Amino acid sequence: MGLVTDEVRAKAEMYTGDEICREKTKVFLKEIAMPNGLLPLKDIEEVGYDRESGVVWLKQKQSITHKFEEIDKLVSYGTEVTAVVQAGKIKKLSGVKAKELLIWVSISEIYTEDPPNTEKITFKSPTTLSRTFPVSAFTVPEEPATEKKVEATEVKETVAVKEAVAVKEA
Repeated sequence: MGLVTDEVRAKAEMYTGDEICREKTKVFLKEIAMPNGLLPLKDIEEVGYDRESGVVWLKQKQSITHKFEEIDKLVSYGTEVTAVVQAGKIKKLSGVKAKELLIWVSISEIYTEDPPNTEKITFKSPTTLSRTFPVSAFTVPEEPATEKKVEATEVKETVAVKEAVAVKEA
């Protein structure tokens, strides 16, 4: 990880464990005005973000390949993904490849036009070839966590009341 020096690691916010890393990845994507489904990683071991330099890194247990259904594209994420980020832009990206026809092409930059109200996202290779897609292809609907908890509590309370009535009737 060339971008992630000891100095960067010392200044960075770092998290370990899949659940917290997934959450922090979504938070950081939102901060830089990028779609929340852009990094659909699994079994994340570590996430780090140095806000001063913009260096971010993610480590996962094994490489994964994800298909973005809306645009019918396969993207491969290596065990280590590193980049330098700023609002609306991910630069010096490593560890990400997209399949074009029969070959895998490295992605070195991702950017949106006029963040945060953009509708298009562009992916650029080191050879400056680029492809633009709708942002919606990389957006995952967010489920309000509080509503789920309230519904679960209401179900438990309803079951408890029904059980209490059944005991009284018996």
